[in-house]
Amino acid sequence: MSSDDEVPQAPEPGTERSDRPTRRRAGANRRGSSAVARKRSGRAASRIAGAGPGEDTGAKALHPHRLRWGLLAVAVGAVVAALVTLSISGFRSSHGLEVHDPGSGKPPAGRADAAFGAAKSGDCLTWTSTKTLDLTKVNCADKHLFEVTADIDLSRYPGREFGPGSAFPDSLRFAELRDEQCAPAAAAYLGGRLDPRGRFVVGMVNPGEPGWRNGDRTIRCGLQLVSATGNATQQTVGRVRDSDQSRIFDAGTCIGINQNLPTNEPVPCGQPHAYEVMSTVDLGTHFTGGPPANPDQDKFMQDECARAANDYLGGQDALINKTLTIFWDNLDTRSWLVGSRKLNCLVGKGSQDGFATITGSAKGDVLIDGQAPVPPPSSGRSTPAPLPGAAPAPIPPQR
Repeated sequence: MSSDDEVPQAPEPGTERSDRPTRRRAGANRRGSSAVARKRSGRAASRIAGAGPGEDTGAKALHPHRLRWGLLAVAVGAVVAALVTLSISGFRSSHGLEVHDPGSGKPPAGRADAAFGAAKSGDCLTWTSTKTLDLTKVNCADKHLFEVTADIDLSRYPGREFGPGSAFPDSLRFAELRDEQCAPAAAAYLGGRLDPRGRFVVGMVNPGEPGWRNGDRTIRCGLQLVSATGNATQQTVGRVRDSDQSRIFDAGTCIGINQNLPTNEPVPCGQPHAYEVMSTVDLGTHFTGGPPANPDQDKFMQDECARAANDYLGGQDALINKTLTIFWDNLDTRSWLVGSRKLNCLVGKGSQDGFATITGSAKGDVLIDGQAPVPPPSSGRSTPAPLPGAAPAPIPPQR
């Protein structure tokens, strides 16, 4: 994110998310020779609720639906953290643009000023430098960073707050304006079809402190593509209303881990991570009517992810031999109704505290919590129960 010249750089990804949702601790149970997550009740803590292994807490099995929503809370929490960062950190730039790298030095001039001043609803903007903010208007069919949903003149705001000679608003005030003005503008622009769990977020470009001193009180509201790090300056092609807003990752992407929870940040698979993306599934090819119920999604995704695991891992025994587990999320009704249809098939492993730490791609040799996995004996082998699916994934038949 950006800051004015006297504010330090934004923290590195993973260090700025003090508002992550409380997580549940998990115990362990056995299903055949594979671990199945369990829930423990216990003392509440500010960030971790539950008790450690060995304490008598009256443990009971963690139903997959509960774990599914636990994973969902982590994913949504990561996006919310990114949005909070956008709102609070993004508007401190004297240049008025939401970026991680703070602009320093002279304000943008010429082409940037012209592009900002002329931008209106439906226009798409891009830039090549976060320091000079050389804003240019481009065709929305081409790569761009910002789709304008509205231009709002704050001088028409009731009272004297934004009148002549008024002070440049601080970051918190701009965050409030973003919520008050830009969120409704995005809803109106898209006809209410913004996926609340999707990959696009509401953004804002303000006139910058130099422009404000010169009397410019117009803000540009818009939509931006959320990158995995929460930096909403990732290029996209096409208009949001014509895009599938599903928040998915490409196959082969590994998602980092921190305190046994996914960070929602891609990392090299050779680094410690929570899980790996095996494939993307389009639910629209199977469900052609209204929003499918979660159990129906689970049944379909279980079969799809079992096939994906067989193909991705290189054989039907790889999942068992590596003691890994397949899992997925669900599309909620709101996402479905705005057109989102895609989910990822994921591979990882549960642990007593949430997720085990995996090092290495699941396609090759892996370490789980620093140790090489020990394949179960030939007798009594079973496929690890899917997480958070409702039943173990079937083992593809021998050929």
